[in-house]
Amino acid sequence: MKSRGSFLGTYLLACGLAASLPAPAQQPSSRWMDELNWMEFREIVPAKVKTVLLTTGTLEPHGVTANGADNLAPVKIAEAIAPEVNALIAPHIPYGVTGSMSPYPGATHIPAEVYAPYVRAVLAGLVRNGFKNIVIINGHGGPQTEVLNRVSQEVAIEDKVNTLVVNWWGACSEVAQEVFGNAGGHAGENETAFIQAIDPKLVKKERYSESTATPNPAPGTWSATPFRPPSDYTRSARAHPATSTRRRLTITSAESMLASPVW
Repeated sequence: MKSRGSFLGTYLLACGLAASLPAPAQQPSSRWMDELNWMEFREIVPAKVKTVLLTTGTLEPHGVTANGADNLAPVKIAEAIAPEVNALIAPHIPYGVTGSMSPYPGATHIPAEVYAPYVRAVLAGLVRNGFKNIVIINGHGGPQTEVLNRVSQEVAIEDKVNTLVVNWWGACSEVAQEVFGNAGGHAGENETAFIQAIDPKLVKKERYSESTATPNPAPGTWSATPFRPPSDYTRSARAHPATSTRRRLTITSAESMLASPVW
């Protein structure tokens, strides 16, 4: 495991924005934008805080795990790393480009052609409010990742700010490999363990059945809508039930994100 050197911090330093790193003597009253009034915000951004964390996810089935797994994980990571990178946390975007799993009960789907301009408007609002560094912590893959990458790049070029999109499961794939012997995936061991660490009650062990688990097909093999939700709960919740293991994945998810060699 690499040291806890912040990859976000390294990125900010590389951009000549060392002032964005933590200033212990001048901590804001809250890291959550929702909890600041307009006078506090005006005093903080951009004079004391130049970085904002925007979390994104969606609602979709995850086997016996909560439909909101893609929302819960990035928000928890943002909460953990905000003080370290001296960032505020923007209100979460809970609806995303779900696609083939959207027919399931409780799932939602925002078409990419609708999602893209909405996210762009959110990013534009963050830029207008003075943020120089926008970090998107994404909890849902598929077409949503492509939209976030494209839109954030366009905003960075046009508005002369720094943007970074992080898919949390990719950022901690080395940790998942070390703990579980595989990099994880949708409703996989990594995601199931993460949600268990956030709140064990959100994984309904008693509802698990082999009949509800479907391996992800190899690329180009087959496609179905609605797609039968995959789940590796058998190995994650049964073979790794210890609180220490779940906690380790939660902590190291954030650490791995911070120590990523990419930046």
